[in-house]
Amino acid sequence: MASTLTPRPGIANIRAYVPGQTVEADGRSIKLSANESALGPSPKALEAYEKAASRMSRYPESDAFAIRTAIAKLYNLNPARILMGIGSDELLSALVRAYAGAGDEVIYPTATFPMYRIYTLATGATVVQAPDKNYGADVDAILAKVTPNTKVVIIANPNNPTGTYTPASELERLRAGLRDDILLIIDAAYAEYVERPDYDAGASLVERTTNTVMTRTFSKIFGMAGLRLGWCYACEDIISVVGRIRSPFNVSTPSQAAGIAALEDVGFQRKIIDHTRKWREILIQRVKGYGLTVTGTEGNFVNIGFPDTPGRKASDLDAYLRSKGISVRPMAMFGLPSHLRITVGTDDEMNALMEALETFYAKGSA
Repeated sequence: MASTLTPRPGIANIRAYVPGQTVEADGRSIKLSANESALGPSPKALEAYEKAASRMSRYPESDAFAIRTAIAKLYNLNPARILMGIGSDELLSALVRAYAGAGDEVIYPTATFPMYRIYTLATGATVVQAPDKNYGADVDAILAKVTPNTKVVIIANPNNPTGTYTPASELERLRAGLRDDILLIIDAAYAEYVERPDYDAGASLVERTTNTVMTRTFSKIFGMAGLRLGWCYACEDIISVVGRIRSPFNVSTPSQAAGIAALEDVGFQRKIIDHTRKWREILIQRVKGYGLTVTGTEGNFVNIGFPDTPGRKASDLDAYLRSKGISVRPMAMFGLPSHLRITVGTDDEMNALMEALETFYAKGSA
């Protein structure tokens, strides 16, 4: 029997998000398609998680005070302005839901995280995409798209999937050019990988305004994607609003314990950054040597542009790598059909990738 239920406007237009895939071939399975941490979580985080598992019969701390304090200590923030979420995804969704709805508009760049579209359409709001500039956010283009109906602007910094970043001065200019009643969301999931003097993840802008939010995650540098742990930083009024509509007891006790231990293991964070930078640079130089292009240099991934040459297209290399048990991420869903995004993996995984690339470009994909 057909259902007579009708979902709210916009939901029928949502294309389900497709995560990075895993393939098995040639006796192996190397996943470089989901921007997961190359070296996994800190051993101290694993130990803390196992110890906390004995308390799973009890509800977790509802205000997550201990982990908020640990975050505030590492990043020099005000813990009262921190709110925890089931990954940053829960908070991004709640923020859009809290401040936009039917008749409103949400603006974000063109080649960026596809979930922004889903968050927007789920509220009944209208998606407005601003053209990119050099594969990154164009502040002027975003401001040109603002109308009286604009309620939220979202910018990923660094941007996934292109690896570009928006300098702090440009973020300041964006915020100054928006009306006070427009919420600016800065999705800084890859902030820890950026070591640029003109970069700021967004905390300073949050502290000087009442209409800006920075979201962060433990899924990337901290290697805890499977635990779904994230947080946001905003003024206390926004924290109060979002806190009313997020799930209660949303962050589990073991997740909080693991998160605290990961935050405190600064040495492991440095190890991840150094490993990522080394292989990112090796990969960039290798693909440029094949005559390919790279969209940006931040994050734990490289987004590669391919020519429209038979046998040398992005789809050709993707198919070849899959035949070798290596999965990377085609970029059609992100609006870049001639690109592949490759996550930095372990030493062994990256060496296997380099060997496969060398074979492909030396002998072709046949």
